Amino acid sequence: MAEPRGTLDDQPVFGHEEPSDGAPVLYLHGNPTCADDWLPFLARTGGIAPDLPGFGRSGKRADLAYDMAFYDAWIERFLDWRGIDRVRLLVHDWGGVGLLWAQRFPERVERLVVMNAVPLLPGYRWHRWARVWRTPVLGEVAMGATTGFTIRRLAGLPAPVAELAARHFDQGTQRAVLRLYRSADPDALERAGRNLAQLSCPSLVVWGDGDPYIASNFAEVYGQRLPASEVRHLADAGHWPWIDRPDVVDDVAAFLAGRS
Repeated sequence: MAEPRGTLDDQPVFGHEEPSDGAPVLYLHGNPTCADDWLPFLARTGGIAPDLPGFGRSGKRADLAYDMAFYDAWIERFLDWRGIDRVRLLVHDWGGVGLLWAQRFPERVERLVVMNAVPLLPGYRWHRWARVWRTPVLGEVAMGATTGFTIRRLAGLPAPVAELAARHFDQGTQRAVLRLYRSADPDALERAGRNLAQLSCPSLVVWGDGDPYIASNFAEVYGQRLPASEVRHLADAGHWPWIDRPDVVDDVAAFLAGRS
């Protein structure tokens, strides 16, 4: 597995990359993990998975916004930097910022997978942890008290996710998380998804219905907004569906390859 490193916007960028046929799959991770989420998928489909700025091993400069608009623009610059014109796109959790970019460039997206993504939709209200992070002072106190133990034991994350998150959840990531969540009140989320109907490519919405952070009805709303979509509910999976259901990796790979 290649691990390309370089500098973009005066920040180091880390990622995983595998050769692929046709347009590469762009994998975008969420909070609190990194590109390592996608290793099982990359082994099957190839493609590219960056650590988003503020996460993992990529740069975490203190003077950047780390809000939705920042990530939207960064994805555009990242693809230009890598010389990538068209992609197949998979977004999970806060990787959903990739949908902002996709709405601006729908012609550059060949296929799309939305998996338990932050709802860029009306009606979403943040879960308990997010409400804490969005509250000034209280959010900083909560982040300051976050340790590997609290990530593993108290946050309710699956063990593989907790282990991965604990490696990189440093002060830089904590700062990025606070800024990102505070940029995303419910009205801002709804506005961010107002052009989803422009994404006419084949789309698959995969949802672990046991997600404690985002209710499963948002899978249906994503399906309604995306014109050429299929929705698959997984009753026995949570927020990271492929961890509870390893067969998700093969199912998603088949869709991205146009075999299902």
